[in-house]
Amino acid sequence: MKIRVSGRARREADRHDAWWRANRANAPDLLIRELLHVIELLQDNPNLGALYDATHFDGPVRRVLMEKTERHVYHGRLADEVIILAVWGARRKRGPKL
Repeated sequence: MKIRVSGRARREADRHDAWWRANRANAPDLLIRELLHVIELLQDNPNLGALYDATHFDGPVRRVLMEKTERHVYHGRLADEVIILAVWGARRKRGPKL
């Protein structure tokens, strides 16, 4: 399965990664490692994760929790492509507007 990362998700991942590297000296690359692991899982299982109610995407949207870094990866599927839509803090009181 082809994986594409949206510009928004890339910016969010970069922002989360920068924070993580600055504040988690014992495991500075954990967020990126965990994100890459989720992307690998999605290649074999594009329906991974819980359904998420999105109004601006033409297909089902799901979210996968990155347990160690407490971030959700929101992804949608269109035909033979999985699109990473957002990387969002799981502790936030709401999800992203997708």
